[in-house]
Amino acid sequence: MNILQKENYTLVSVDTSFDEFSASLQSLISNHLVLEVSENLNIDDAIISLFLEVATSFKQNGMSFVVVKSGIDIDDFPENLNIVPTLQEAEDVLEMEAIERDLGF
Repeated sequence: MNILQKENYTLVSVDTSFDEFSASLQSLISNHLVLEVSENLNIDDAIISLFLEVATSFKQNGMSFVVVKSGIDIDDFPENLNIVPTLQEAEDVLEMEAIERDLGF
């Protein structure tokens, strides 16, 4: 797991397992978070669904949570769980959610 502090968010890249990420999640909740899942990491929809609670917690605290993983059918997940195929799209989601918060949505 690699953690990189960007200007407006924290980027966490997971390439082996989610155990380390889960253990450090509480310390990461102070900023918008983008979770980039390696293409080499084989995960199923059930594991990604576990992030729904995390996404809800972030939203309640006025922050964004985005999962970056290609090859996933986003229609299989609730709308409030942001899943995108690229880092650029994750940054776009962060920007759109910032605008929504500014407008009071």
